[in-house]
Amino acid sequence: MTESHKVRIAHLSGPTATIQNTPPLVTSNKARTKHGLPLLTDAGGNALRFDALRAQRLAAPATVYVEQFSAHPLERDAAELYGDPDGYLGADGVVRPTPASEGDKPVYAIELHPEDGLYPLPYMATQADGSAWEEEMAVPFGPETASRQGFFPDGSRSFEEIDRLGIEDGGTASPISSRATVDFYRVSPPGGYRKGLPAAERTDVGEGDIPPERSGADFNGYKPVHLGTVPGRPALAKITNDAQAIASSGRYDGLIWTQGSPQVEETAYWFSLLIDTAIPICGNAAQRPQGLISNDGPKNIVDSIAFIQSGRWAGDDGKNRCGVVVIEEQQYFAAREVYKSDARPGNYRATGGHGGIIGQTTHAGAIHLTYLPAYKHTHLSEVNVTRLPKMVQAATMTAEGIRLVEVVVKDADGRITEDAIPSVSIVKEGGYFDEAIGLAPDDLPILQAVLDQKLGLGRLGGIVVEGLVPYGRLPSKASEALLERAVFSGIPVARVGRGAPEGFADPTPFTIAGSNLTAVKARLLLMASMMKLGALPVAADPAHPTSEERAATSATVAAYQKIFLTH
Repeated sequence: MTESHKVRIAHLSGPTATIQNTPPLVTSNKARTKHGLPLLTDAGGNALRFDALRAQRLAAPATVYVEQFSAHPLERDAAELYGDPDGYLGADGVVRPTPASEGDKPVYAIELHPEDGLYPLPYMATQADGSAWEEEMAVPFGPETASRQGFFPDGSRSFEEIDRLGIEDGGTASPISSRATVDFYRVSPPGGYRKGLPAAERTDVGEGDIPPERSGADFNGYKPVHLGTVPGRPALAKITNDAQAIASSGRYDGLIWTQGSPQVEETAYWFSLLIDTAIPICGNAAQRPQGLISNDGPKNIVDSIAFIQSGRWAGDDGKNRCGVVVIEEQQYFAAREVYKSDARPGNYRATGGHGGIIGQTTHAGAIHLTYLPAYKHTHLSEVNVTRLPKMVQAATMTAEGIRLVEVVVKDADGRITEDAIPSVSIVKEGGYFDEAIGLAPDDLPILQAVLDQKLGLGRLGGIVVEGLVPYGRLPSKASEALLERAVFSGIPVARVGRGAPEGFADPTPFTIAGSNLTAVKARLLLMASMMKLGALPVAADPAHPTSEERAATSATVAAYQKIFLTH
């Protein structure tokens, strides 16, 4: 594969994706003047100088005349290098082949057609009651029935706008279609069809009508803010199954996943652990919506396409050697290390203190790799979908005490079940935590509630401790004792240092050392590991395990530790 060949790419829409969001469609002053509505004004009370131009489709052909030398203030300075204009516009509004008077303007005639694609134009719509649109809501902070959506229902519109309106360094458009053909999948989209959609109008890869969709169930966007939703734990099963099916279809040279910037780091690492594929997967996000001043998303997407097209990700065997990468601001972050530090372009960082940025797209568009991940990923991962068992055991509380029950990890078709996705909580304490001197484990109702919740689920549950740097220990001895009781109740516990540690957590015989992972990343790895290994052995009396029970638990923790040391 080389840059001279187009690649086949699947775009997977993820939730709350600013990269697939737009600023509110606000009624232009041109429309407000037409309808006698109050104008948008500046700080001095004067009408705004310009209307925002929004990408829209022409309904019919039109001819427009553009003044020569108006594309750049120094075009006229090199007038002798230019060919003749198409004609001259007179004061009477007539365009003639030659000037009729000294004041006639040289112009180019441009034939605009609907099939040309999107054009930036003033937004002319008003509300049903005749008032102007000021935001997404018809009624500020009103119900969902009074809201519009700023998020796209799939990636096709955002990719079309980038391809049509995006300008590359050489002055040309088509930065996507010149490199790739793209199919669009609504895996867990940020926008939805609340009234449904006929099959004939679908723009994604899918068959049949789309039934009416519900926010929070079928799609998840964060605007309007008071109506925002995020996907829950069960949604991760669908995301995993869809991504695996698309990656395994044999139709694509690479995948691009877009999601909200705070969570793209999580799903990218999850894909790195779970998706069994030898083709590249790129994660993209944006800090600024599509069309906003200095929006960063289009460049990130184009850089991902160029990275896939380059083939630099492939080893001598043709398989992906880079794992899942998050491409932001021309840098390629390994999924294991990437994290968001602020809501601004350039805000992504590498955690762990030992690398994490595997390469970059230079200012000239060249692609360079600077290092390769040492940890297992995708087709090499020991916890990818292919290597997961069909069934594991989970610890659960019954009337007879804590027992191990069967949990179906994969159904008959090899798809991850919703109940297989473990429930893992992050526990964090600071200094001066104990409420009194000499606390016992039974004096910690909040931590005890976490343990009771895990044992009451009837499925896989675990705990990640974010403790002292880099050791992963909690300051409270009572908390440590209660966590050990959780371990002998069958609940795996992983330790990491708080924040973004650069050192490595200490292993113990009964808890998993979370390496230099953040708590968020350790949670994902523990979830994946639990679907591989299941619960820990359960002691008859978790508060007083026997030596044999301690040895059995230590052996199972060692199997977990092996995964944490290599992923």
